[in-house]
Amino acid sequence: MLKLSSYLGNPYIGVYCVANEGLALVPYDAPPSLVSDISESMGCEVMTATLAATNILGALTAINSYGALTTDMASLDELRPLREKHHFERIGDKLNACGNNILVNDNAALVNPDFSPSTVKRIQKVLQVEVVQSTVADHKTVGSMCVVTNKGMLCHPATSKEELRMLQDLFKVPTAIGTLNYGAPVIGASMIANSKGASVGFKSTPIELGRVEDALYL
Repeated sequence: MLKLSSYLGNPYIGVYCVANEGLALVPYDAPPSLVSDISESMGCEVMTATLAATNILGALTAINSYGALTTDMASLDELRPLREKHHFERIGDKLNACGNNILVNDNAALVNPDFSPSTVKRIQKVLQVEVVQSTVADHKTVGSMCVVTNKGMLCHPATSKEELRMLQDLFKVPTAIGTLNYGAPVIGASMIANSKGASVGFKSTPIELGRVEDALYL
C-alpha cells in the first residue's frame, strides 16, 4: 500500500521518520494523519521518539530487521524505550547522521566511503549484513539518495547503469531510478518504505508514485 504523507506540511518525511519491517519511528509532534498513514501503508508499529533532542529521526537512524544505528549524540534516556522494541546502538564517527550515510536492508549495507574502518566493522556487527563503502550518483550520503527494502530499490535519477548493477548484486533486489516530490532526486529524504508499503512525500506526482510501486513491488 502507498500513502501520500507529510510531516507538519513538509513532504521530506524521510528526514523525520524511519522504519523497518515491524517498527517505525516518528517525532513526538507528528500529526495523527502521518502516524495512521505509516501504520496503514507499512503494517508496522509506530513509535514516537526524539534523538539528540531533535525530530530528524530519519536523518540520524539506519535500521533493518537485525539492528539500528544512530548518532552518539542521542541520550540514554532517549534510547531506553527504543531498546525495549529493537536493538539500538550509537556510533561515534564524525559522520554520525546514520540515516543519511547508511543505506541498508536485511541483505546488505552501502555506506559513506569516508567512514573509518572501525565504524564499518561496527555497522556490520550491529546490522548483521555485508557492508560496502561507495557512492551513488557521485553522492556520499547514500542513505538520502535511495530507498531499499527486501523487495526492491529506488535510486537517485543520476545513478548509472553500472551502479544499478552493483546495487542489485549487493542488496539482492531489483533496482530502478526515479524522482519524488515533483522532481526531487533525494529519494531517501522523500519517503520511507518496507516490503509491505510506503509513505511518500505528498508533492509526488502520479508518475512518480507509479515508479515507487513498480520499483518496490507494492
